[in-house]
Amino acid sequence: MRRRVAEPEAGRDGRSAGRGRRILLLLSGIALFAGFIALGNWQIDRRAEKLQRISEVNARVDAPAVPAPGPSAWNRVGTGRERYRHVRVTGRFLHADETLVHGTSRRGYGYWVMTPLRTARGFIVLVNRGHVPESAPDSARLRGMMRPQGTVTVTGLLRRSRPGGGVLRSNDPAAGQWYSRDVAALAAAAGLPADRVAPYFIDADARSDQDEWPVAGLTVIRFPNHHLIYALTWYAMAFGVVLAGAFLWWSEQRRPRPDA
Repeated sequence: MRRRVAEPEAGRDGRSAGRGRRILLLLSGIALFAGFIALGNWQIDRRAEKLQRISEVNARVDAPAVPAPGPSAWNRVGTGRERYRHVRVTGRFLHADETLVHGTSRRGYGYWVMTPLRTARGFIVLVNRGHVPESAPDSARLRGMMRPQGTVTVTGLLRRSRPGGGVLRSNDPAAGQWYSRDVAALAAAAGLPADRVAPYFIDADARSDQDEWPVAGLTVIRFPNHHLIYALTWYAMAFGVVLAGAFLWWSEQRRPRPDA
């Protein structure tokens, strides 16, 4: 009769530890796979939201101009639902309170000409009348820049205020150096009544006489949409977890087994 040899305690412990490691790796792989899939799905949802937002903005830009929001509707501006809406406003420019704001357009580096307009409806709105080159802001102010007089009607895109300054430089009202179109700060520096100034500005539409300064209609509407790339990256990482798991299983199957 064949005698059964008892399995050494160390062998049983080693197999138990190996089984525990495999279970831990399996659970970790499942968690990683689920996490990467969830992140990929999240990016797909973000992409759908971004495409919807782009569609809405394009519809606003291409729509006929509507009256610019008055004081009763200013609370909606901060939500972004009015952003890039094509609007019109009638009034008189306050050229004495005009401000040049550093900025770049497709014509190069220069200044945005921000001019308050007192509307026929009683409030004031800052209008970005266009861009002047960096090389000639002073001469533009003195002789070369078009300055409409009397009652005018302006059409353009509604833009939200840009407080603070540029990426690396803050606005310096005391020195007259502006790097962002901060409506509240520009209005305060010009001494305009804060409660009558709209919390947005208008990027004026292009004019027929674009050879004169300032050059209008240079708004760039750009919504980066890389969510599909991000989603594919997360899905690829999830697939990588599957491949790694399959390789580990294959390696385990090829590992020599000790004789019973």
